[in-house]
Formats: sequence, C-alpha cells, structure tokens
Amino acid sequence: MSARLRIAVVGDTLLDVDVSGTSERLSPDAPVPVVDVRTDDRRAGGAGLVATMLAKDGHDVTLVTVLGDDTRATEIRDLLPGVRIVAGPSGVVTPVKTRVRVGDHALVRIDEGCDTPPVPSATAEMTAALDDVDAVIVADYGRGVAAAPAVREAIARATEHTPVVWDPHPKGAVPVAGITVATPNASEARRFTELGGEGVPFATDAAAALVDAWDVRAVAVTLGDRGALVGRRTARGLDSRFLPAPSVTAGDPCGAGDRLAAGVAVALAGGSDVPDAVAAGVADASAYLAAGGVTSLLADAPAPVEVPGVDRDALRLVHRVRSGGGTVVATGGCFDLLHAGHARTLSAARALGDCLVVCLNSDSSVRQLKGPERPFMTQDDRVELLLALDCVDAVVVFDETTPDEALRRFRPDVWAKGGDYTADELPEAVTLAEWGGRVVTVPFHPGRSTTRLAAAIERVS
Repeated sequence: MSARLRIAVVGDTLLDVDVSGTSERLSPDAPVPVVDVRTDDRRAGGAGLVATMLAKDGHDVTLVTVLGDDTRATEIRDLLPGVRIVAGPSGVVTPVKTRVRVGDHALVRIDEGCDTPPVPSATAEMTAALDDVDAVIVADYGRGVAAAPAVREAIARATEHTPVVWDPHPKGAVPVAGITVATPNASEARRFTELGGEGVPFATDAAAALVDAWDVRAVAVTLGDRGALVGRRTARGLDSRFLPAPSVTAGDPCGAGDRLAAGVAVALAGGSDVPDAVAAGVADASAYLAAGGVTSLLADAPAPVEVPGVDRDALRLVHRVRSGGGTVVATGGCFDLLHAGHARTLSAARALGDCLVVCLNSDSSVRQLKGPERPFMTQDDRVELLLALDCVDAVVVFDETTPDEALRRFRPDVWAKGGDYTADELPEAVTLAEWGGRVVTVPFHPGRSTTRLAAAIERVS
C-alpha cells in the first residue's frame, strides 16, 4: 500500500441506498414486477464515497462538505467512522438515491431531495481544512459546495503548493484555474465542449479544449474500459497521451470515476507526474471494478479470495465462458522472448475453443528450468506482451516447474501445446484426465526458438 497521506475531499455528500432482491411475479395492482428484497445496503455517496475509498486505503481523510439537519445526515456520519467530517449547514434535506436491482439488472432509481439547492455558505473551518494536506480532491456532484466562493478561494490557494484533482459534474461549477488535473468522463467532456467525434480522437480534442477553457494544467478524459486520454500543458505546448486500461471483467460501473480520481490524487501526492498518476488511477479503477465495485466497500464485504496460481480475472473469464456453454483452452510456457513460432502456436490454440488462458512460468520457475541467467524479460513484461495478443484472453502465472496445480484450479477443457511429439507424451495429460479434459498438439514451427533468437541478439549486440 502507498504511504499514509493526508487528503481532503471537497464536495457534495448524499446517501446511497442499494436495494437488491429477486422478482418472480407481477403485481396484481399493475403490470410491474414485485421485488422480494434480499439486501438493503447503505453508504455515503458523492464526495462521501471518495472519502470512504481513501479511508479504506489507510489514509487520513478530511471530508469538507455540507449536511442537512436530519436523520439521514446522521446516518451518513455513522457510515464514515474513519473520516474527519468538516461540514457546514446545507439548509436543505439530505439527498438520497436508491437503486433497486434484480439480480444483475437495474430496475429503477428513486431520487429524494435531489433538486439543485442554493449555493451553500462555507464556514471558516471548511476552508481551513485545505491548508495542511498532501492532496485535495474536488468531487463535484452539482449541489453547490464546489461553487461556494470561499471554498473556491481556498482551493485556489491550495493549487500553489498542493496537487488538486477535480472530478467535474455537468451541473456543477467550472474547475478552479490552476488545478493539477480535471477528470471528466467522455459524456461529461462532450457536454462541456459540444464537440463531435468518438474515442481517442474526440478525447484528444476535448482535453485540449478544456485545458484552455478552464485554464488548468491538465485534463484527463476517461473512456470507460478503454482507459484515459491526458492532455496537459508542457514547455513545448500541449501534450496528449493515451493511457490504456487493463482488461477486466466488470459489471456495475458505479464509483469507478471516484476510484480513478482518488488514485490520481494519491499518486500525485506521492510525487508522480500527471500521466503516471492518471495511469495509476486507471489501474485503480480497473482493480476496483474487478473486485466487485461498490459492493467491495461494504463493511461486511468478504475480502477478495486470493487463489494461488490463478488470478480472479482468469477465474471470472473461465466461469463466464463455461456458463455460456463454451470451451476453455489453456496452454503454457516461459515465453521468454516472444517470437513468430509462439504467435502461431497461440493462435492455433485459441482456435480450439472460446477463450485461451496462458499458464506462464514465473521468474523463479524459469530460473529453475533454464538457469540463473534467465529469464531475459520479467514476468510482468511477459504477461503484458501476451495480453497484447488478440488470441490471448488471460494469463496465469505459476511458481512451480509445471502448471499442474494452476490447471487444477480452473480445469480447462483443452490443454494445447506446440511440439513434435504426440498428445499422450505431454506430462499434463495425466492432470487433464482427472476431470476429463483433452490434450491436443498444434502445429510446430521448426527453426524458431527462444534460444536461437537470444543467440542471434547476442551476436549483434
């Protein structure tokens, strides 16, 4: 985990309620589903959700907000036991957003007290809370805290010595000039700029436009599961950089933008420059979604189960493919220097089913097999290169000299290997037989090997 930091979260706070249940009948009063409630989960929303995330990460968090004088405001305070709350009076009832879900499907959202209120007044304690922190996050949910003149003045002072991340809202305030980075999503950026286009070209134009319009140092337009495009001012003009997101299997995206902003702020406070900080935020948001999103933040949520030799993304992939009646294919190796023979073998293996999981020897495993000078590339680099291939859907790293234990964790239907031997000669055949899996060989391409490639590189180096 990163060092313990002092972070101020500024913005609008509400109460989020997630009601989940089952529905097997229609109401006799109207043709609408009847939901049998199974769970009723409550959490601080808006800026309160950002504060929750950072407190769970172990940081010292101060939430600068306004709250109503009602029982729901009291409930929000109770939901933030590890957060210092500096709140002025909102003058209105505490807003509540209730989402009703049946299984994995959203049924309806019910908003209470969510009309836009007048801009609240800021207390001296609220503005003073920004004076001695390592980072500031503005979580603007369009209810006026970020528009309060005294709050904006305090944020402007903070920009002189503290990284400030601003997560904007279409109905909210314009970011304060000079902040470190603003993080609109693509939909928000489109509303702010009214630009056309799609994807990275649109995000590049929108970031450039918003850097100028808002007079900020950088803008990161987030593109969902694709990643983010950062536009920032440099000594040579505006620099644009695309930062791809790791591939994950995710469902409900609620809170992903908050998680990204929090990750960016933590990285900036730790000394990262803006592109590296946004890359860290993108990775944090992806990991958050892979862990279950907002459900992973519940006080009684079980800790993610770490399965030796198999990561959760691979398990989710295998479960999804198998649930749909598909065939899970696996192959394995060191893949120390990726070459054309590897690419052909992997492509052929993928053609045998509906997903391909590569079992990859870890660095220590490669050393056991190949000697102390190997591997040439670290396992992280080898994982990244394999995942860049369209034919590879997931990578599992294992420490043993054989992948047998990893295979037993997710039990592929097919084990594929390239080579000039028969299927029954492969040592994994015995393991696959334990659950009725099949072993298949795919075409072998002589003359292409890691050893020959390494020798060729050494001759010219």
